[in-house]
Amino acid sequence: MNYKLIALDVDGTLLNDDHVLTPGTAETIRRIAEQGTEFVLCTGRAPVNSIPFMREMGLNGYVITHNGAATVNVQTEEIVHEFALEPQGLDRYIDYCVEKGVHYDINTTFDLYVPGASGLSKEALDMYHLYMMEPKDLPNWADFSEPIVKMTITAEMKELDAIHSDWNLWPQEFNVLRSGDFFIDIMHKEASKGAALKKLAEKRGIPAEEVMAIGNYYNDLTMLTFAGLGVAMENSPVEVKAASNDITASNNEEGVKLALEKYCLGQSVK
Repeated sequence: MNYKLIALDVDGTLLNDDHVLTPGTAETIRRIAEQGTEFVLCTGRAPVNSIPFMREMGLNGYVITHNGAATVNVQTEEIVHEFALEPQGLDRYIDYCVEKGVHYDINTTFDLYVPGASGLSKEALDMYHLYMMEPKDLPNWADFSEPIVKMTITAEMKELDAIHSDWNLWPQEFNVLRSGDFFIDIMHKEASKGAALKKLAEKRGIPAEEVMAIGNYYNDLTMLTFAGLGVAMENSPVEVKAASNDITASNNEEGVKLALEKYCLGQSVK
């Protein structure tokens, strides 16, 4: 199959655990792109910390960010599509976080807001800086000039398990998604990587069977099952592996490179 659109998750997939894009993986992507294949990063990150990887690889096109809530043109940084949510609906989740002492942030497509940005702990600042984000002070809803696309909470795994269980009992007006071991995202009910990838493929005139997707976590499930070929990383949970067509090596063993060589360059994987 000649795959015309390849969607790549970033953290835990394209990057190794040191958040590094290896030269070998980047070179393989460039080789395939030169043959006319389009690449899109599908990530929980924002445009500001995902577009640089596209530019590092010399790629144009699009990034699907905030786990599908916002699609952005790499060259122009124009927003192609957003799943905006009604912020007043987040009040219940914010009240819960305040009561429990859980850290949260609010995201527009390009900016990230937290309550009391100037008083953030060093640990929180280090986390944001690791992901190349600079938090701003959270204003009142009425003072936002851009649509809100995502709320994210951060906590230890066991605490997140309990929070997710509590929230699953609430009316399901949002997509409440476990996006990482230490993160839960709250987004528009229709927002997902799969929905955004489907919209982009339709925009580009590419059928699902000519789309390949590679990912490693629960937030990747919708794009892995939408694509004609879904490939899970070895470091994926068993449910993600079970939903995929194939499994490649881990993100620390250049699993993306190996999968692309196998399916796009016709090279056997040793």
